[in-house]
Amino acid sequence: MQAGEAEVDRRWVQGKAGRGGTGGRRGRPGGCECGEGGAGGGEARHHGRVQTIEEIRRHPVKSMLGERVAVAEVTSAGVEGDRVLAVVDAATGRVASAKNPRLWRALLAVAARTTGDGVHLTFPDGRTLAAKEADAALSELVGRPVRLTDVPPESGAVDRAVPEQVLEQGITADVAVEPSALRAGSFHDFAPVHLLTTATLAAVAKAAETPIDPTRYRPNILINTPEAEPGYLENTWVGREIKIGDELLLRVIARTPRCAIPTLEHGPLPRLKEALGIPARDNRLEPIPGMTPRACAGIYATVLHPGVIHPGDPVHLR
Repeated sequence: MQAGEAEVDRRWVQGKAGRGGTGGRRGRPGGCECGEGGAGGGEARHHGRVQTIEEIRRHPVKSMLGERVAVAEVTSAGVEGDRVLAVVDAATGRVASAKNPRLWRALLAVAARTTGDGVHLTFPDGRTLAAKEADAALSELVGRPVRLTDVPPESGAVDRAVPEQVLEQGITADVAVEPSALRAGSFHDFAPVHLLTTATLAAVAKAAETPIDPTRYRPNILINTPEAEPGYLENTWVGREIKIGDELLLRVIARTPRCAIPTLEHGPLPRLKEALGIPARDNRLEPIPGMTPRACAGIYATVLHPGVIHPGDPVHLR
């Protein structure tokens, strides 16, 4: 695996996440034994095996395809190079997000990668442009004037189309939107780090009867869990600390409520309504206490202690 490798991974398209076992069991809050301490003094240990990092991903531009990396520094701001740029609607000044697919789904056809010369964007027609020179091409792609910026709003929000309405009415329908707050001073939605387990991918894949590429859920860290683990096992990790590698320490603060993005085309990946429909059916719960139940898959975390991580690093629950 090389830094900057294209995000859409043919291993998942070919069925890695659709493996057998109990990955398709329906998840439920409080239904995961790993949340009850486990063996080995709080290690994330399952049937004698410790969880590890499967992949590390960053998305240099919000709502564009990202890249897998072989090493990442994680600080209080998240994975280095993740969501450092965003597209802004020139007419409204609002940050663009594919959470509102009627306006912004085309952004998911653009691949962003970080090089020694800055962020570069590859468009569906094969053109590659430096991000600082891409405003005109992006405006043409989305059909309205936009610009890229590296200056997050101090306090802002993106428009989030109501996911259930998108499922029912389609991605071109003018459905209701609601504000989704950005993390103060950043382009992250809620927290600087987003994690997902292969157990959850396997559960969705089994129910959908098709492999699920993790690209659809846009995690920073994909955690490899034993095949026998139930789906959505990370539901019970909220409030826990996660130690990754030698240094990185995270605190899980919320389950990840899913928007319409997982259902959309992501580069060569086709539309897949089940990527949202199945979590909506099988794992609808409060992302945080007191919040309206929503379809969830994955978890959000903040950084308690920074560190450098690699695929294969052990993951420990505390």
